[in-house]
Amino acid sequence: MKILVAANQKGGVGKTAALVHLAFDFLERGLKVAVIDLDTQANASYTLAQYKGETVASDIFFGDPAPVWIAPEEGTLLLIASDTGLVNLEQLPLPEAISRFRESIRQIRDQEFDICLIDTAPSMGVGLMSALYVSDYVLSPIELEAYSIQGIKKLLTTISNVRRTTVPGIEPNTGLKFLGMLPSKVDARKPRQVRNLAELQAAYPELLVPLNIGFRDGIAEALASGIPVWQIKSTAARKAALETKAMAKYVLENMGLKT
Repeated sequence: MKILVAANQKGGVGKTAALVHLAFDFLERGLKVAVIDLDTQANASYTLAQYKGETVASDIFFGDPAPVWIAPEEGTLLLIASDTGLVNLEQLPLPEAISRFRESIRQIRDQEFDICLIDTAPSMGVGLMSALYVSDYVLSPIELEAYSIQGIKKLLTTISNVRRTTVPGIEPNTGLKFLGMLPSKVDARKPRQVRNLAELQAAYPELLVPLNIGFRDGIAEALASGIPVWQIKSTAARKAALETKAMAKYVLENMGLKT
């Protein structure tokens, strides 16, 4: 089982939109997909509500005994939904949180899932740090604005630290791979965004995903309806469908997943 976390320390950058479309695409390819929503805003949980399992995200950290994950009978996508118990996560020591998360990941792997996708809050808290220590890959959707770019610079530093720094009792995640920054909500009509994209391409050519997701109403409509954008029957959604499918294909290939 491969594990991917979607992360950025700035909110509103299209992180959840990218993650749920990965889930939809991988499901359609026949993969067995688990999604863990660690963001208290619960946007991924809203869009994927039809796939919600019996256990919730806070059970990963506070469940006693440890929960057993079972995919819903109607499909091969399991949502481990966000819940109000996550507000207490910052009270848990990081080593304990990581240890509990690793045990839950082991249980999910034992259920023969192919991929586990983790959505995270836009802050460097216990949830995001725990996810980085258990994941194989990081994907970072970014908006082409100053605050989002500033947030990704901080995240890159954190990823470097996770690869080499030992939390007491927890080994560093030396195998953590950065899949790249995914330009999201891109508006080519704004010279500022065009300029920022060019500067990122010049500064981080090896860290930038070689495609982007435009600022399109079809994606918001799809998220609100609980379906992928390629199921929205409108001309405006066609471009978004092509972009999100290309993004999913890129991630699939770079994670070495086979369908």
